[in-house]
Amino acid sequence: MLLVYAWCNYNYRPIRAKNLTWTTLIYCATVLWFIGNLVTNNHVRLVGVWSNCKLWILWFRVLFVYVFATMTIVRFYALDRVFNQKKPFTRRSSLISGAVVIVFNVTYCLVNQLISSSLTLEYVPDLEACKITMAFRIAAISIQWLLWGACGVLIFRLRNIQSSFNEFRESVAIFLVIIGLLTETSVTNLYYQYYIFEKKRRIQKTYVDVVASVLVIWLFIGYPVYKSIFDRRNYEQMWLERLAKDGPGNTYNINSNPQGTTAYAKMDENLDSGFNNSHLNYEGNGINSAYVNNHRPFGDPDPFNIESEMSAHVPFNDNLLPMALRNNMHNPLLNSPSLFAASYMDSSSDGRHVL
Repeated sequence: MLLVYAWCNYNYRPIRAKNLTWTTLIYCATVLWFIGNLVTNNHVRLVGVWSNCKLWILWFRVLFVYVFATMTIVRFYALDRVFNQKKPFTRRSSLISGAVVIVFNVTYCLVNQLISSSLTLEYVPDLEACKITMAFRIAAISIQWLLWGACGVLIFRLRNIQSSFNEFRESVAIFLVIIGLLTETSVTNLYYQYYIFEKKRRIQKTYVDVVASVLVIWLFIGYPVYKSIFDRRNYEQMWLERLAKDGPGNTYNINSNPQGTTAYAKMDENLDSGFNNSHLNYEGNGINSAYVNNHRPFGDPDPFNIESEMSAHVPFNDNLLPMALRNNMHNPLLNSPSLFAASYMDSSSDGRHVL
């Protein structure tokens, strides 16, 4: 329901900035992970199609646990690439990242599929259960620790992002949730190898997995969704004002390139001078003052007066936002007219405007 609501309110910019596509894919991974858990934890009778241990445990449970981790890494990497490395995270970058996720995880599963079942996992008909070897358990859990260790490094790098895109607190909370889950998984699988024969313990294991994975999704998008329900206009106005005050053109080298179609703004070492020097320089010299007075992002003469902005509900000037966060996509970009607008300014001999 959370994701459905978020997609229905995709034009609400604090939600749109949360990279909703990747968040949805992460949630889909949790659903398939849960299906794998049904077999791994013996919640169904392992007869017929359910007795294919490698299918359900390797290609559902293990694969989508890894997909969950790697896609979370990509989501944090997008923020790191934009705000720390000052490089673009374009649609091409997103597709490449998705390809890396698929290749890494599918390769791991293919290797284990080709290894003898006696060395990984196999079905035991007398017990109607899957036997998982200790070597397979250790390898699978070790890779999870490595993946989330890499995620922890990225989260640490995100600590200095001081903008509306800052997710450091949510990221730390997600990391702590996952570390708790990994600790519980490690203890259960290494010290209670036969937990699947204890009803309470296997229910507990599945419950912990589900709660942790769903909690991660809530931590990603729960706050802007909550605000959109109970404090919609004020929160968006405050969020946009903070984005403008951050001066992303100066702080993060945000470029106004119209090709920036991903959820995160594009970065460029060659700054857009109009964006960098005029649009967000509210404390500039007299040369810029006339321009600033006519192009402030808010109607209030003092853009730093938050209280007056909240009471006035003045519409925000979308032209000061990165392309991917605009609602009025038809307007010319920033201080530069579009190609059509530029040619439309010329008049013919009879005074008419021509394209």
